[in-house]
Order: sequence, then C-alpha cells, then structure tokens
Amino acid sequence: QVQLVESGGGLVQAGESLKLSCAASGTILTVNYMGWYRQAPGKERELVATITRGGTTKYTDSVKDRFTISRDSNKNMVYLQMTNLKPEDTAVYSCTLASTFWGRDFWGQGTQVTVSS
Repeated sequence: QVQLVESGGGLVQAGESLKLSCAASGTILTVNYMGWYRQAPGKERELVATITRGGTTKYTDSVKDRFTISRDSNKNMVYLQMTNLKPEDTAVYSCTLASTFWGRDFWGQGTQVTVSS
C-alpha cells in the first residue's frame, strides 16, 4: 500500500504564502499522477492541482497564477506552493496519489490552511 503524509499548513493573513508538502511511502509503483484536493466547511471537495508522471500540471481556475505544484520523484514528495492567499482558500488540503499498479487512489489525512482577511 501507499501512505501519504501532508505538512506545512497553518494560519496566515491574506496575501501571504504557504508551501505544503506531501511525503509518499510504501510500495510506490506506476504513479499516474499526484495532486492536491481541498475541502472547505460545507463545500464539496475540489481538485486544486495535479502533476502527472510526465510532469504535466493542471490547476483549477481559481488558483492559476497563484499556486504551483511540483514534485521530487527521487524523494517521493509533492509540493504545493501557494502565494497571494485569499480567505476563500481556507480549507483542509489533502494529497492524493493515483497508482495504476494498485488500481486505486490513495489519500492523506490532510492539513488545515486558514487564511484570515
């Protein structure tokens, strides 16, 4: 199996930055993509950003030009650099890994990001 552990969340003011990290461990084989979701209270889970095995990135419109997803395949890490944070970015951010080998997605527990106005 695969375990994912996120870190880097916290409380910041609007306009500030945060960098989230996700460490993957276990049997990590044939990863299609890794990414970040977020879920705010009372809202559905939203896909924020993904990065494929080939390095292609994709973002939801609301975070384009503010968030950057990156990875270190050697360390089995994926990152989310968030800049110019807004109160509407407040959510629990969870890391995900999609593996063809396992035929399923894996999820971390999430890390809280709170942006005050």
